[in-house]
Amino acid sequence: MKHLTDSITLRHGATLTNRIVMSPMQTHSGKRDGFASDETVDYYSARSQAAGMLITEFHYVSKNGGPAYTPGYPEQLGAYSDEHLEGLSKVAKALKKDGNKAILQIHHAGRAAIGQAVSGEDVVAPSTIDFSFLDYPVRELTNEEILEIIADFGRATKRAIAAGFDGVEIHGANHYLIQQFFSKLSNHRTDQWGGNLEKRMAFPLAVVKEVKRVVDLEKPENFIIGYRISPDEIHGSEIGYSAEEATQLIAEVAKYELDYIHLSLWGGYDSSPSNAEKSYAKLFKDVLDEETKLIIVGGVFSEASAQDAVENYADLIAVARGTLVEPKFAQKIIENKGEMIYHEISPETIDYVKWTPGLKEAFSRKDSLGLPPLPGGESIQDLHTGRFDMFYKK
Repeated sequence: MKHLTDSITLRHGATLTNRIVMSPMQTHSGKRDGFASDETVDYYSARSQAAGMLITEFHYVSKNGGPAYTPGYPEQLGAYSDEHLEGLSKVAKALKKDGNKAILQIHHAGRAAIGQAVSGEDVVAPSTIDFSFLDYPVRELTNEEILEIIADFGRATKRAIAAGFDGVEIHGANHYLIQQFFSKLSNHRTDQWGGNLEKRMAFPLAVVKEVKRVVDLEKPENFIIGYRISPDEIHGSEIGYSAEEATQLIAEVAKYELDYIHLSLWGGYDSSPSNAEKSYAKLFKDVLDEETKLIIVGGVFSEASAQDAVENYADLIAVARGTLVEPKFAQKIIENKGEMIYHEISPETIDYVKWTPGLKEAFSRKDSLGLPPLPGGESIQDLHTGRFDMFYKK
């Protein structure tokens, strides 16, 4: 029987002190051009005991890869230049100060790089498509630009190593550029980067190959490499890709001997595709070898639900909103104080959670800025000041 407090040794030698992972979540704390702020570092420092492995929010790897953020709110963080190294190092140090592993999530927003549109710059994507949900145009990437972005993922990985992170997570989920290349809805290319399923896999696999190449070249000790994926992309009758196609991609990704695969699950850690007998976790576990661990996420706010996830579904459980309302999620379980975990936010715990000003404003809005609402969220709506809402469009 698996327990949350089990230590886990990953493929490349890193040992996690428990089976709990802090899921990547945007902190709304970055300065202009993606630099970490003091609030960024304080937020992550407060969560150094949230899990055995702590994954940062997404960091864009190319100058045109972000920021993906709400205009008016503090920006998304970046890792696209050596100038970001100082902030990256501070974040890594804050997360690692209690002996847990720090992972830098790296990504390119593609069509979601709203900061490019706000600045009057091109927003790039696999194909030039007039998306009804965007109020700005997107431009198709050239072959040369695609190759440069792939190289940027490698450069960001090298910066993660230099900054002291224990690993990187390639963000191939949540409708950002890697997923855009894999999706039939957003990739209409007819060259080597698009068309049939194999060609739509080409960009994700090229990014994985480049990240692995850099790690093999730099040889950091016990460095962790993970890949995050949305298990399918289905919007009513429109299908970007199915869970079956996603497992085919992950079967190819797994050949590069990564440490873990991370499923981004919006329906909960135990969710399943419609009309399917198996859960997403089971479907993806079936295509992984024993050394590639599976992480799932979704709806975990208590020790009991976290234990159910690792006992019945996956190797590791990522806790997202649960670590927003309880910064010491894993530590309380380790200390046999699981019953003392906070399960919701309240005015009484608002200082305890050490949110950034951007997070406080986002989650005190009635619409949570479009983010999944927090348990107890209605109790803090009186704290909303509107200081960042000037440019926000619903």
